[in-house]
Amino acid sequence: MSVVVTGLGVVGGFGAGEDALRAVLASGAPVTASIEDAGLALDGHSPRSQRASVVPKDALRPWLAPGKARRMSPASRLAVAGSVQAIEAAGLASEDVAGPDTAVSLGTYFGSTSYTYKLLAQLRETGALSVSPLLFMETVANAHAGQIALMLGLEGPNYTISQREASGALAVARGVDLVRSGRAQRVLAGAADEASPIQHVVLDAYGALARPGAEGVQAARAFGREPTGVLLSEGAALWVLEDEAAARGRGANVRARVRALVRANDATATQTDWGDGAEHLGASLRARLEALDTPLDSIDRIVAGAAGARRGDALELRTLQAAFGDTPLPPIAAPKAATGAY
Repeated sequence: MSVVVTGLGVVGGFGAGEDALRAVLASGAPVTASIEDAGLALDGHSPRSQRASVVPKDALRPWLAPGKARRMSPASRLAVAGSVQAIEAAGLASEDVAGPDTAVSLGTYFGSTSYTYKLLAQLRETGALSVSPLLFMETVANAHAGQIALMLGLEGPNYTISQREASGALAVARGVDLVRSGRAQRVLAGAADEASPIQHVVLDAYGALARPGAEGVQAARAFGREPTGVLLSEGAALWVLEDEAAARGRGANVRARVRALVRANDATATQTDWGDGAEHLGASLRARLEALDTPLDSIDRIVAGAAGARRGDALELRTLQAAFGDTPLPPIAAPKAATGAY
């Protein structure tokens, strides 16, 4: 069974919609704001990273009414707006997707750190009996996928995957599996994450975030010789995945086809860092692609996950070099240098 992409919904610091994404990728320059203007400054802290990329105010309004957004965490709002946008882009109406035939597979790195922080503050300051149930409902990682289902009336399988930087890719892979196995006719698959003050402070303290260089400019240098860290951003990106025969049967515009899925594990990785298993990862990638009749020289472009992380970017590049061996690497795009990450 061939699985295809028929719709895309995307929101980020660059705005909402495919045109906004296309523009920021073409320019290569991220849309950022000072952490004060972005609402990420936390009293008593002076982080080294001074800029971030956050979703503009009212960018979600065309896909999510304020009345409905009020009961959602920022991460859920992003996930729902991206989903509604993706459904529309796929040429589907709400009545087309409601019911048991549509599934959700959503990746999230952190979930809603803002609501978790607020909940813990209530516990500390006024005790357990004063905790808001609305806050609690949104502190679990699967709240965002659940809100998508509630908003669209989806009754199919509902998955949340949280595996650090791989969360979104693994969620898409799970979505492909759901379509191929017949467990769902279509799947909303992708990722969503918010940015919050506590998240910014913690990541900055660990040295994960981009900071101003010698020239005074803060930038995420993906695959750079001297990467300074990741540009903190928030957003959501979701695809509509369908069986190709069903999609063409309803006259859908097929945007892409999933030819192969490759998963591999690096046993040298720790719970908090990347490992050093580039040779193993590269060999696994090469062998699996060859087994799926996808030769390396048929790949004309790589979209990398590189975002300016020192060890992460280096491991990804070494993995690609190990996989391709004597085959020249095709052009590599690193969109997270423009869109930010997390």
